[in-house]
Amino acid sequence: MQKYADYIKEIEIDSLWSGRRHVVWKLDRRVNILSGINGVGKSTIINKVVKSVGPNGDITNHLMKGVHITVCPEDAGFIRYDVIRSFDRPLLNADVIGEMGANLATELDWQLFKLQRKYLDYQVNIGNRIIAVLQSGQPDAAIMAQRISEPKKKFQDLIDDLFSDTGKTIIRTENEIKFSQIGEALYPYQLSSGEKQMLAILLTVLIEDNQPYVLFMDEPEVSLHIEWQKRLIDLILELNDNVQIILTTHSPAVVMNGWIDKITEVSDITDNE
Repeated sequence: MQKYADYIKEIEIDSLWSGRRHVVWKLDRRVNILSGINGVGKSTIINKVVKSVGPNGDITNHLMKGVHITVCPEDAGFIRYDVIRSFDRPLLNADVIGEMGANLATELDWQLFKLQRKYLDYQVNIGNRIIAVLQSGQPDAAIMAQRISEPKKKFQDLIDDLFSDTGKTIIRTENEIKFSQIGEALYPYQLSSGEKQMLAILLTVLIEDNQPYVLFMDEPEVSLHIEWQKRLIDLILELNDNVQIILTTHSPAVVMNGWIDKITEVSDITDNE
């Protein structure tokens, strides 16, 4: 049986920039913010770690030499993780996707399209769990069922609050995510870039279903309003307190709500070899 780690304790990279730099980064259980000037290697470090574990989260058989990951518990062989990147670039294969019946134009649109499918699976999963609890005959079954549905409601409430200035609210009677704005129904791909980015981040966190996992984010503040940047880390932790955040940023706003002591400069974790 695959054993999954709760979080990453340390990242070591001995081949950064063709072996000229050695990285040792001891991580916090909850929030880790990598900072530094352009070109210093922030994104390179994140990308090397993600590539080393591969799509299945295998930390036993690293796909990239020179990357060593220590986790808790130490005998775990896998990690659950997600990756959020910041660029809302045009889709290179938009014509192919258009044939699927999806009106998508950017990479964020495609990401949200895939997240919609996972969101439907998530709802089926929690629906089955609620039914099982209600049929169990336990005296507190109704309370337990409400707890199972609470993260979804919290996600919807958070999005409604964030989008309130433009009058958008999630249509809660729909199985997939749609919005109502002045009586008109909107799909996620009709949102602004900043709204898409925030929706993608929080939806990614929600569908991990409160499990321990690692959320890698490379400059997630791009396109986000400064007030959303300030709230970003708190919103993520509010949806899933078991997440470990590892992010790169250039924005002071991201750390303004009490996260300054979680900043690590690239120069502090690298040595010339």
